[in-house]
Amino acid sequence: MPPQFTPLHRGGAGPPLVCLHGVTDTWRTWELVLPALERHHEVLAPTLPGHAGGPALRDPVTADALADAVEDVMDASGVGEAHLVGNSLGGHLALRLAARGRARSVVALAPAGGWRPGDGTLDRVLAHNLAARDGARLAAPHADRIAATDEGRRQATALITRRYRHIPAPLVAHQILGVAACAGLPELVAAARREDWGVDAAAVRCPVRFVWGLGDALLHWPGAAARLREAFGHADWVELDDVGHCPQLDVPRETAELILGLTAAGRRGGPPGGGAPAGRS
Repeated sequence: MPPQFTPLHRGGAGPPLVCLHGVTDTWRTWELVLPALERHHEVLAPTLPGHAGGPALRDPVTADALADAVEDVMDASGVGEAHLVGNSLGGHLALRLAARGRARSVVALAPAGGWRPGDGTLDRVLAHNLAARDGARLAAPHADRIAATDEGRRQATALITRRYRHIPAPLVAHQILGVAACAGLPELVAAARREDWGVDAAAVRCPVRFVWGLGDALLHWPGAAARLREAFGHADWVELDDVGHCPQLDVPRETAELILGLTAAGRRGGPPGGGAPAGRS
């Protein structure tokens, strides 16, 4: 039986595509979109430092240090510029990497850092993350049994999805165990409180698409995107009705279409567009 947690996934063929998950998650959050993505791209999906299966956090813990770690994985894998996809913290890191010139395109799914300083969003989200880890640690010994029931899957995914019945029970169980095993969460929370979460939008030269679920229970639309909407007014903005914080789990088919719509435009050399389902702004 393979280990529960692994440091990365790599598969498919084509232009490189790097997928970055959010806080307390692992690379397996992308499982439901991988088949579609890997028909067009070589996908590299690392688990971030401090997370279950990922490397240890570097000292000091900062967003730039996390971005450095992703660059190290890209370098070790022979990937220079890549299409980048990120959810939550991963979306923020994708934008930072784009400002460093490592991105051919960016699809940011409810990225962190878009709130206005002092508006309370950060404190609320960090409190949710800490409470979720405490709950997951209590649930971990029963993860398989919880994931085997409809009500268990609903409760386990309530903060991150609106639709859950299609998510396989083993993946839900993995989510519970991954949150419980996120050893670096206290350090990541402390670092998040120190960060200003700014992104140098002027340095991002590639096409950018933001995707936000209107049912996001963690980063509420539109307030949690206010700074990003000001900084990236030129980007493509997509709103998804009745979708939560993790569109890759909630609506995997639509999410894959939105990712491939942007990367395909880059391969053709045309403007971003195409592949967007109903609900696009």
